Amino acid sequence: MQAMNLTPLIELSRGGTPECLHFGAVAVVNRHGKLTAHAGDAHWLTFSRSTLKALQALPFMQAGGAAHFGFGPQQVAMLCASHNGEDKHVAQTQTMLGKAGLDYKALRCGCHVPSIFGTLEKSPPAGYQYDERHNNCSGKHAGFLAYCVQHGLSLDDYIDPAHPLQVAIRRNVARATDMDPADFKMGIDGCSAPNYALPLANLALGYARLASGAQDGEFGASFALLGEAMTAHPDLVSGTGRNDLAFMQAGRGDWVTKVGADGVQVVGSKSRGEAFAIKIIDANKPALFAATVEVLEQLGWMDDAQRAELRVWRAQEIRNARGLLVGERKPVFSL
Repeated sequence: MQAMNLTPLIELSRGGTPECLHFGAVAVVNRHGKLTAHAGDAHWLTFSRSTLKALQALPFMQAGGAAHFGFGPQQVAMLCASHNGEDKHVAQTQTMLGKAGLDYKALRCGCHVPSIFGTLEKSPPAGYQYDERHNNCSGKHAGFLAYCVQHGLSLDDYIDPAHPLQVAIRRNVARATDMDPADFKMGIDGCSAPNYALPLANLALGYARLASGAQDGEFGASFALLGEAMTAHPDLVSGTGRNDLAFMQAGRGDWVTKVGADGVQVVGSKSRGEAFAIKIIDANKPALFAATVEVLEQLGWMDDAQRAELRVWRAQEIRNARGLLVGERKPVFSL
């Protein structure tokens, strides 16, 4: 890792003295692949994590999977979700599995405490039961399974990188991001599915094309359905108290957003056919969200109402347990 490729994005100070500095990079790209603005190394190689989900859904959508199984916009949104595991998310995952004729035990995403408890900083009540449907990636995995049912593929190993589904995903993600599949650096994500590291500018291109919807020459119909579902049902893409819900609500149907683990976020604008990808190298969430709002500001994508709506995500004031103002968090970069 070469620190010179990264730039300071967010600075924290306490009593007027700098205390923390969060480094990262930003790439702004239009749907034709032109880099229009950046901070730091626009080609910084980073794992896409959950920002990849909308692109991982391409084989299913391109094969007419949504129509084949009768998936409506809510189920399509779930294909792209990193959800809280709230009742509505579990119900949608169950609906998807039911339409594919499967039991939840076919899911290979693993089981974890529903994210809603972490979001609300609460512990699950005594005796609370949860399973793979509560996993934040269960919607994506339900879509994986449905693709396999539609095409008569094996179910037990659908997350194996050599499985035909994963080969198709790798191919379509590469096409959407203007890359060669052989150039992808692969890792295994938290949900056990393959995930890919790619330059920020290429990740931004994927979302610029997603946001462009029907204007995209190759994936137009699929991108239109995915983008419309995400902006119509941001509560399913994320959930109560979550960043993607707040940002897509503030975007009023124009912003297609997705956050990923360990400091990555992508925001696309439908009206502009443009998107940006951002990475905070230390994965600090408040710094990531503050930097994302600042990028929106510098790009001129926000009006006064949106600034007010997203003020909390800037997290400019640092207060202690007594509510005393003890410091500030501020952007220190220019695109």
